[in-house]
Order: sequence, then structure tokens, then C-alpha cells
Amino acid sequence: MPRRAPRTVLDRMRTPSGIPGFLKTASVCTLIAGLLSPLAPAAASETAAAQVTAAANDHCGNQCSDILPPGQNGNATLAQILLNQAFGTQPEHAEDQLGPYAGLAKGYPGLTNDKINNFFNDASFGVPADQVASSVKPAGRGDVTIVRDKKTGVPHITGTTRYGTEFGAGYAAAQDRLWLMDVFRHVGRGQLTSFAGGAPSNQGLEQQFWRHAPYSETDLQAQIDNAVATNGERGQQALADARAYLDGINSYIDASDSGRTFPGEYVLTGHKDSVTNAGTIEHFKITDLVALASVIGALFGSGGGGEVNNALSLLAAQEKYGVTEGTKVWESFRMRNDPEAVLTQRDGSFPYGTKPDDPQGRALPDAGSVEPEPLVYDRTGSATTAGATGASGDAAKAATSSAKRGMSNALVVSGEHTASGHPVAVFGPQTGYFAPQLLLLQEIQGPGISARGASFAGLSMYVELGRGQDYAWSATTSGQDIIDSYAVELCQDDYHYLYRGTCTPMEKIEQKNAWKPTVADGTPAGSYTMRVWRTKYGPVEYRATVGGKRVAYTTLRSSFMHEADSIIGFQMLNDPDYVKGPESFQKAVQHINYTFNWFYADSRHTAYYNSGDNPVRASGVDAEFPVWARPAYEWRGWDPATNTADYTPPSAHPNSIDQDYYVSWNNKQARDYTTAPWGNGSVHRGNLLEDRVKKLVQQGGVTRSALVKAMADAALADLRAEDVLPKLLKVVTSSPVTDPAASAAVSKLQAWVAGGGKRSETAAGSKKYADADAIRILDAWWPLLVKAEFEPGLGSDLYTAVTANLPVDESPSAAHGPTGSHAGSSFQYGWWSYVDKDIRKVLGEQVKGPLARTYCGDGSLGACRDTLVSTLKEAAGKTAAQVYPGDDVCAAGDQWCADSINHRTLGGIKHGKIGWQNRPTYQQVVEFTSHR
Repeated sequence: MPRRAPRTVLDRMRTPSGIPGFLKTASVCTLIAGLLSPLAPAAASETAAAQVTAAANDHCGNQCSDILPPGQNGNATLAQILLNQAFGTQPEHAEDQLGPYAGLAKGYPGLTNDKINNFFNDASFGVPADQVASSVKPAGRGDVTIVRDKKTGVPHITGTTRYGTEFGAGYAAAQDRLWLMDVFRHVGRGQLTSFAGGAPSNQGLEQQFWRHAPYSETDLQAQIDNAVATNGERGQQALADARAYLDGINSYIDASDSGRTFPGEYVLTGHKDSVTNAGTIEHFKITDLVALASVIGALFGSGGGGEVNNALSLLAAQEKYGVTEGTKVWESFRMRNDPEAVLTQRDGSFPYGTKPDDPQGRALPDAGSVEPEPLVYDRTGSATTAGATGASGDAAKAATSSAKRGMSNALVVSGEHTASGHPVAVFGPQTGYFAPQLLLLQEIQGPGISARGASFAGLSMYVELGRGQDYAWSATTSGQDIIDSYAVELCQDDYHYLYRGTCTPMEKIEQKNAWKPTVADGTPAGSYTMRVWRTKYGPVEYRATVGGKRVAYTTLRSSFMHEADSIIGFQMLNDPDYVKGPESFQKAVQHINYTFNWFYADSRHTAYYNSGDNPVRASGVDAEFPVWARPAYEWRGWDPATNTADYTPPSAHPNSIDQDYYVSWNNKQARDYTTAPWGNGSVHRGNLLEDRVKKLVQQGGVTRSALVKAMADAALADLRAEDVLPKLLKVVTSSPVTDPAASAAVSKLQAWVAGGGKRSETAAGSKKYADADAIRILDAWWPLLVKAEFEPGLGSDLYTAVTANLPVDESPSAAHGPTGSHAGSSFQYGWWSYVDKDIRKVLGEQVKGPLARTYCGDGSLGACRDTLVSTLKEAAGKTAAQVYPGDDVCAAGDQWCADSINHRTLGGIKHGKIGWQNRPTYQQVVEFTSHR
């Protein structure tokens, strides 16, 4: 069956059925001509008298750069959307950062410091006088100016009052991302289908995130009230900043509505009339910001979960091998604290989530009793189709798995090992590729704020990842476990449970959605109700029996009802009077309850801190499995009314200042610090950075260009080819390979490995891979060899259970991986460590932290070789069309296209595909030359 790339929000706008002859040039041009007239006043206002922003206290010395594809401008009028649909034309600054970003893949080998900005933007503060494209005083205010530069259109916001500064930030955000902000406030509220259409992908999107944070309006407001009440003056300032920011957004909504320059998607989705201008764009309110934050937190900052799946695989192992041996097998695959895992912080021990000697309170389900809790009820119309129900299933899996989208990378080298003596950093978040992008760039200068960088659209009252006057910071997803599962014993019926001895009713939270066809989304009319049952221990996720007792498994995370709290940490990061060095940086990010790794660099120091509200668990509780919902097994100090608890102190989090270098690619943070996702073992994509940066540091004299080259080289590496394939080939060639097909395949794979194992084009723009046959063979071979290597020993039930904990593969073209197809990020989740350790054991090599058993050929080199050769021969015989079966974006057999990055449309503007790179979406290159 051909794979289908996920289609979200407005991805169906290729041939809108609501406009007859939509793609006929004459009709398009006629419509555009009628729509262009209201654009003139807006254009005039955008080219008001130019004003140059001051380069306030910039200590970067022209050595700070950044990039965020496809472009700054994420808003498009109806006329611009129609032009893009008909002719492929792009609004100004909609994709001018895409070319330089894509170009690094073939341009990095010859990179020097003076060529960095061929592939990045100059991220210095301010705009030179001759580079000012426009200067606007939003709403005629005298206390703020938004200057945009000619090259990228990035807003440089300068305010003389705090209110004016934040007003300008909100206004600029709406100028660049209004439609996207509106989409995601509806995602966070579980109302996307009613707003943007009932496409199955939209159904899946709202279900995935609303399941994670099923909040009422009262809940959202309570978060704001709590964040303000518990943070003193900074809490009051955050509230004032948020209100000013919202005023700026709503001022732009009013201006664009009256001037008829609002995003054209509002017309195409039926919210506005292109002729009469009838209809409404709803103003934003403060609870929308919390709804937006809940989406971002779910995507990138909430590690943990998956305890029920862990229990199922443990039971399968015990059924196969018996309790004692089965537990050993399970633990060896779990790899909680693998001694061969690459670490971000290499010194010290930070015990967290470790296995207790005598586990207490476990509530493992009876065999065959687990049933997922339904989310969707009362389906009508198109909500009853197979596509709709399939999207619901995929959303449920994504929401309940511990294999979340944990993306982003960082390479930081201390000044002791650089050519200049100043630290160098190349870092940024991998947030996927969307059109428009989830992030936006901005510079904000005002009282108590001085920063440039990226922020999530709709949450850009502060720069969230970027640079200050003399320091820069970034983050990667860390994934430590802040989510636990509790077995609540049912009483009376399925909707009452025992809470501390009292039969207590569950709280029912519902969201009813209905949709009808629009020009943007022709999905037929339909509706459904999303229903979540909440307990003191969190929302119900599964039903089961434990020892014959009926239970509901709930999910409790420490950040539940607390998404708003992190605003204080971001406020501090933007405050030049607060962050003055690595220690104050670490204190700032301690206020962020999302599970992130934070990195810092200034002209003298580097630093690292792992954030998140890590709950202190009761003695004997094993965080890997569900436990009984009883006081003895609750988090220490837990108050269910506020969902607060005792948290591990900052000193217990991995943290460091001036380590010789740091690397992070969502790998293990530190020794004894357990992360929720499986697979942190001997082979991890973090090794791709570790090996390269370690070599640079040993050589000394590291430069910005050298560190960019290390990142870019790792971005094209096939992790399997670099770190596992040589060992597989060692087994295969332990005896002569006589079969002609297998021998030819071995030769191609050996040549590819010798050349570096990259997935790289023959030349820039060729859309053909060098070593294309070898890449095809490995892509086909990997799933075959894993299954043949492990399933005979594990048995089909246990093998299937473990693959539910950790996918077998996540190559760039593996659409079944957690990030899906065409998403760039690859090789985070897979069985690379399992294969590596097993094959090394077969070869008789030393293995620290081995699997409990040897699986390939049951430990026999000859039998293992036979397994690998037979599967290799099968893989070599697969055609490109079989390996890359095609989807909505690519024809079957197009290898380059199957790997390619495609910006998934969240609005009306589409962009062309670019070649695969495994690198941050937003990325900084920084080297400060001085300090305040």
C-alpha cells in the first residue's frame, strides 16, 4: 500500500471545488485583480519613514548568525494565496531563508568563517540604515517602532515603554503568523475541526493534543491566576506583558480587517467574505496563550508516559521466559542506564527514575484485560469514515507513547579549545517543517528586554530561544519522566473511583465539534464529541483489571495545569539585568517546568542545565510501571487540588559550567539519570555529534565554521551505516560470500561505508543520491534483518510488544516513525543499540551492558551469518518502488523525494521540497567577543 504523508489543516487546498475553474488562469487573474485594490493602503503604511534601530549593547562582534526556513512572512492575502496556487509565486519573505538553509548540505565542505552568512542570517542587533525596508509605529503609537530589514523581513521591535514594547511584539507576530496562531489556539482547545475543517488529519491533530491537556476555560484561567499569584513582581509583570501583547495582536486584527489585508485563509475556510467583508476574526484572549502553550509543551517538553505499554511488554517477557529471566530480558531491552550510552554531561551521577531494589505498589494488568479509553463519541457524517477512525487510532498511539517527538541538537565548545579563546556554539530546536513555520524570528529591545531569536507563534512576548546582549541560549528536548500512571480502583460504576478510601465521581470534560465543507477543506459535514474522564490522578487513559479488580489507568504529569508557569523563566532569559553569567542563566531556566536541556554561551563561559519539575516519588515506586492510586505510592508532598508536589532540587538535575564541550541530540543526559524513551544505548544519533566534536576538541583551535561543518556532516549521516553496518558486514564477510546477488550488495555497502555512509546528493540540486543502490539496500535490509535476528528468540508476542515500546527504524523515508515522513528529523528511535550489542556479542567482542541473551543465530556466528546473508539477498532484490512506495508528495521509486523535507501546509502557501538534512529547524551560530 502506498504511504500517505499526513495532511493537515489546509493541505487540501490544491484544487478547491468551491471555486469553479480554480486553476484557470483567466479566472484567477480576474479574481486577483479585484482583490488587489485594498492592498495599496497597507503597502503605504508599511513604507513609512524609515527608522534605524540601535544596536543596543551588542557584544557579538558580527559573529552571531541564525536561520529559520522557509521565511519570516507567514501571512498571505487571498490574492497571494491564489497566485501561489496557480503559478507558484511566493509572497515577499515567505521562503527567502529556504534556499540558504538547503544549500548548506552541499556547501559545508568548503565552509569558512567568512562564508557562514551565505547559509545563515546576520543575527546582530539592529538594522543598518541602508538595510531598512520599512518602519512602522503600530496603531500610531509613539512608544514603539517595528523596523523590518530588506534581506529577511524580520521585525526589530524597539519600545520606550514596557507596554509599548510588548504591544509591538504582539502586532508584529500577528503581521507574520495570525492564521497559524489562530489554528493552534483552536488545536489547544480541541476545536480545530470546527474552525478549519473536518479532514481526518485535523481530527487526529485536535484529538492528540486535547487528550494531553483537556482543559476547560476555567482551568485555563486558573493557570494564569496561579502563575501570577506565586511569582510576585515577575508574575505581575508577566501578566502585564501578556495583556499588552494581546492588545497588539488584536490591534492588528482590527487593522487588517478594516483594511482587508487579513490572511486569505479566513476567506477559504468560510470565516470572512471576500466581497462584502462580512464575518469575524475573533480577538485573542489571555486564556488562548495557555491553550497555545499546552500544544507546545505536549510536542516538545513533556517527557514520560508509556507505563501501561511497559507493563504489557514486561508481562510478555515473563510469559516467554518466566518471571525472573523475563524481567532480566525486559530490563536489558529497556536500557535505563546503559554504560555505553553517549552522555551530555560526562562527570558526576544524577540518580533519577532508577530501578528500586524492592519495587512497591506495582499494579500490573491481568493478561488480555487492557482496553484503551475511548476519546471520541457520537460520530456523525464524515467522522464515521475509515480515514477518520484511523486518524483517531494514530492520535491515541502518539499521545500515549513514551517515544515522543524529542528533537533538537546542540554543539557547544568552551573557549579553552577554540581558536579565539571564546566559546563557540551551534545549536537549535528541530521543530519540524511547516508552512508557515511554527516559530518566528524577532528582535525585541525595550525596558527590561533585550534579545533576538525565535519564539513560537502566539507566544512571542519574549524570545524563547536566541541571544541577549552578551550571551546566547538554546534547548533540546530531554525526555526525563515527569508522567506517571496510576491504577484507580473503580467503585459503584465505571465513572466512580476510590480516592483515599472514598468513592468519588470522575469529572467529565467534553468538547463537541461539527464541520461542513469549505473551499479549503471539502470534507463532507460531520461531527463528534471528545470526552475525557478526569480523576485526582489525572485523565483516564486505559481500563483493565488488576488481580481481578476493575481499574482505570490514569496519567498524571507534573506540568498538568501548569503550562503557564514557565513564562517566568523566559522572562528572565530576556532580561539583561538578570542574566549576567552562567549561574544566573541556570537559575532562570530552573523556572521552566518543561523537560528540556538548556545550553548557554557567552564570551567566557558555557553552561548546561536540565529543566523540568521532576516529582519526588514514594520510596520503592518504579516509575516505569503503573502503581496503585493510594497515598503510600503518591508523589511526596502531592496536593491534588493544585497538582503540586515535592520536586527534586536543582542540584539533582544534570547541570554543569565550563565542561570542555557539550553535545546533545536528545540522548541520555548524565549517568544514572533515566530518560523515558527506550533505546538510549550504545548507538544513538548523539554519537554522530559526540564523535565529531570530540575529534575537533582534541585537535584544538575550533572555529565557528568547523563546528558548523561538524553539525552539517552529522546531518547527512545515516546512523546505521556509520555505527552498525560495519559490524554487520564483519559477520557477513566472516566467510566468503558466494551468492552473486549478496556479494554485489556487500560490495556496494562496503564502498558506501568507506565513503562516509552519507545520504548525499551527487551534486547540489541533482535530486539523486551518490551510493543510491547501497542506500536502497540498507533501507530494505534493516527491518528484515531486525525481524530475522530477534523474532525467533523473542517469539512473536514479545517481539511485537517491544516494537510497541520502540520502533524498529526511523530512517528519513520511514513514514511509520514518530515524526512521520518528510520531517527531516531521523534516527532518534530505532533498534540500533540492540543490533549493535547483539552482533558484537556474536563476534566475541566486549559489550558493556549486554542484552540478557544473544539472539542472532542464537549466538552462533555461522547461523547469524546465514540469517544476515539471506535477508541481505532478499533486500537487494527489492526494487526502488518497493522500498519507496510513494505518497501524496512523491512518486513510487523516487528515493531522493522519499527522504526529502516537505513543509507541511498549515495555511494557503506551499513551498518546494528540499533535500534531506537532519538538523535544527531554527539554528544559531554564535561566538561572543566581549562581555559587559
